Amino acid sequence: MMNEVRIESVEELIRRINDLPNYFFYRGHADANWALQSSLERILGAAWSSEQAQLLEEDSINRFQSKFHLYDKENIEPDSKLAWLSIMQHYGVPTRLLDFTESPYVALYFALEAYNPQSGADLAVFALDYSAIMDRSIAFIASKDVEFKETRRSVYKKQDEIFETIVDRFAYDIAWITEPRKLNARLDRQAGSFLLSGDRGVRIADVLASTQYKDVLMSKFIVPACLYTGVFALLRKMNITSKSLYGDLDGLARAIRMHMQAYSV
Repeated sequence: MMNEVRIESVEELIRRINDLPNYFFYRGHADANWALQSSLERILGAAWSSEQAQLLEEDSINRFQSKFHLYDKENIEPDSKLAWLSIMQHYGVPTRLLDFTESPYVALYFALEAYNPQSGADLAVFALDYSAIMDRSIAFIASKDVEFKETRRSVYKKQDEIFETIVDRFAYDIAWITEPRKLNARLDRQAGSFLLSGDRGVRIADVLASTQYKDVLMSKFIVPACLYTGVFALLRKMNITSKSLYGDLDGLARAIRMHMQAYSV
């Protein structure tokens, strides 16, 4: 169950996220009202179903793969379905992957990067217990498949294979956290990973709310709009900027835009 915590100061925010153990991972939202929802879920909206999600995903993968060699100049061609989905997510193609990061401060930065100060909306940072989610998901697969003997440690070493041959193939009703073996540079720089629903027919928020994960620690820290400039100043002192997170001209431009935006408030 998602525990909502309203933050009253930047100091409280730092204390709360620093108090969390190392096995949590994080996602930032520019609007606290936004749900945990993949871009594929958003684009399908009310038309969401397992069949529609699969149809759209397969079509987009085929289109992306067929043209990839014409446009890409910097990446090694993906060698697994998970890697293809990852690079598609990287370039903005709607997928069922939801970006998370090991760093709460990187998550905060992404919330600020998408934020419009004129909206007056509160921001949010989600913190989920990575270890507990994966332990329950692995146990669920093992209860359905007596041949499945994997652990969190062994899963980490062969994530592409397990995603393709087990999680994606059998569409288990689980939450799954993963990343391709060969990370692109930006995902690595941002300490990124992905959360997804094993069953395309079940939305991410719904699978997390299921009884299987009822005892997993999940928090949503609501950061009031009045703390926006204070959080921005904190992250600058930590050198968490678009320049450091993207490492290219796009990152430089984003950093300049955010600087202008923060100091125009």
